[in-house]
Amino acid sequence: EPMLLLAVTDFVVNSAAFTYFTAGALHRNISDDMLPRRFPLQLKTKSMGLFSPKLQERYPNHPMELHLSARRQPLLSFRPDALHGTLFSSAEAFVVLPNATRVPAFLLNIDANVTGKPLISRNRLGGTVSLKG
Repeated sequence: EPMLLLAVTDFVVNSAAFTYFTAGALHRNISDDMLPRRFPLQLKTKSMGLFSPKLQERYPNHPMELHLSARRQPLLSFRPDALHGTLFSSAEAFVVLPNATRVPAFLLNIDANVTGKPLISRNRLGGTVSLKG
């Protein structure tokens, strides 16, 4: 039987996280056209009006962008049952005006504890991720 053995330590993963964070590679810009059509929340001021009615009043039905980034290096650890991580991120929302100017709308700092568990079934590698806090 073919077999694959993979060994990775906390040090290797946290060194990679440090390198990516220091290089500024842990950021992502998300626009409405990047979200699936069935996604329950669209990146438009009309949808965000539920959270901020003044945003909808000031910029009716304008597109929005989210800029996600890491505020600090992610911390990761391996345990026998799963991969545990602590993420320190921020999400900044912008309203996109018709002339392509971006107006800051709000900023959320998000710290999260997540757990990932790898799954192998029928010769396929997959996994689950759950939010712990």
